[in-house]
Amino acid sequence: NRGVGIAGQLHVGGGARIYPSDGCGTTIKVDDYGKVTVITGSSDMGQGSETIIAQIVAEEMGVPVENITVINSDTAITPWDVGAHASRTTFIAGNSARLAAADAKRQILEAAAKAYGQKVETLDLRGGMIFVKDEPEESIPYAKAIRAGHFRLDGDVILARGWYEPPTEKQDKEFRGNISATYGFAAQAAEVEVDTETGEVKVLKIAAAHDVGRAINPMAVEGQIEGGVSMGLGYALGEELVLKEGKLLNPNFADYALPTALDMPPIDPIIVETVDPEGPFGAKGMAEPAVNPTAPAIANAVYDAVGVRIKDLPITAEKVLRALKQRPEPRPEQGRRVVEGEKERHGKQR
Repeated sequence: NRGVGIAGQLHVGGGARIYPSDGCGTTIKVDDYGKVTVITGSSDMGQGSETIIAQIVAEEMGVPVENITVINSDTAITPWDVGAHASRTTFIAGNSARLAAADAKRQILEAAAKAYGQKVETLDLRGGMIFVKDEPEESIPYAKAIRAGHFRLDGDVILARGWYEPPTEKQDKEFRGNISATYGFAAQAAEVEVDTETGEVKVLKIAAAHDVGRAINPMAVEGQIEGGVSMGLGYALGEELVLKEGKLLNPNFADYALPTALDMPPIDPIIVETVDPEGPFGAKGMAEPAVNPTAPAIANAVYDAVGVRIKDLPITAEKVLRALKQRPEPRPEQGRRVVEGEKERHGKQR
């Protein structure tokens, strides 16, 4: 029997403060050759935040992204960040990086204005070139302007800082309050096939639509969606910590059922852009939101297929068979779908 299920969710882009500050700091240094070193408090654990921060800095400064190096996770030199959690990095660390980049750009233009006898407000920096706004065809490389500035009496280097603290509210005793500066919304649909003889559930396809504000890196967003769905699939169908008297009985990957590439159904990642007014270039965080709707969508699809509710995860074959045996005779209005060629319980042959 086949069925389709849908689930929706909203998720914070930050969250309730666990420290006095929920902010992030960024430091940027630009050398004589135009190389930009971004030192961020955020940590990249594989989610791609280094790339996103580099893109944000490149866009704000007006320099090529290949000129940017991001340093993170070195507490000897990196500024404060509360941690990579709650889908906060793109939003909070990204805003911090953008503020630092704006400061760096201002310093570069000030150096160019002094070196070439221009007013700073008449200059701009785009594509790695500095030019007078009214005469964009006449330009110089920004690195050349920096080197010219280093021959000033003060000899300053380009060293910029940015700090972003999200505008959130501290929860009251009843846990009320706007705990996040932004929220991500999502909906996922799953199509499943349930074998009523064995109880086995096979996921045929998942479509996942996610509001990410503005997608700074669409390929990275799609990767996050696909990775989150794979985790949600594991939670839905196989992953379970088995405990007996406080002892974990499946402490290794031989006994803990993680899905593999062979278990993945076709995934249709759908990016919904809304442009968040507080986010860096309108972006929101995108991580946990991809995990949350998958399991409930699959559970709803199982119900649509065979008319039984599995209310605890994972949805194993044993649980499905047990529920089918305990199920009362289904009513026609339950709307179950059947595989082509199989008899429907209420008379018609497909």
